[in-house]
Amino acid sequence: MFIDLNDLAGPARYKLLTAAIVPRPIAWIVSRDAAGTTNVAPFSFFNLMSGDPPLICVGIGVRGDAPKDTARNIAERGEFTVSLVSAPQAGRMNVTAVDFPAGVDESREARLELSPSRRIEVPWVAQSPVAFECRVHELMRIDRRSLIVAQVAAMHVRDDVVADREHLYLNGPAMDLLARLHNPGWYCRPQADFQMPQLTLAQWEALKQSGEAERYLEQGKI
Repeated sequence: MFIDLNDLAGPARYKLLTAAIVPRPIAWIVSRDAAGTTNVAPFSFFNLMSGDPPLICVGIGVRGDAPKDTARNIAERGEFTVSLVSAPQAGRMNVTAVDFPAGVDESREARLELSPSRRIEVPWVAQSPVAFECRVHELMRIDRRSLIVAQVAAMHVRDDVVADREHLYLNGPAMDLLARLHNPGWYCRPQADFQMPQLTLAQWEALKQSGEAERYLEQGKI
């Protein structure tokens, strides 16, 4: 099936893209308005863009004809935190997605504990296994969306997630992260993982010479 997205309305494009690009990590964003009111909301248009410099990117839509609280707060303050969502926090995360009126503190509604950041003034979700303190690097307006590129200033990692402190290894399964799937309201969590080291050119050439290249392409094992 060939689909030209120019022939589709916005809701149909959203439906297709969010069903195809899965699973998506969830950014549990904490921001603050000028009066100091805290806002917490989840966003799955989110990912790592670069390790050096350490950059993440978040896409935020609108509420009606106005920017969402999160986008407005980030534009005003230039900083925010991203906490990752573990499976035990699914209910709390879902409550923070409720369309509350502006000014409502979602952290209170969801019974979240917020911890102070060390490099910025916005807190992070203490129940999260990993959180990032972020400063805006660039904010772009694309049609009705805000595309935010932010530099990670610091990280908070729960002790049981640290596999090797000296070598900065983290235990992925211990995070038990949620990821977003398609609508309406589907999520997943990692159930199985596998290791497949990057091939060197010498290894690939050796596979071809030994006649094992086709087997590797099918199975992914040397």
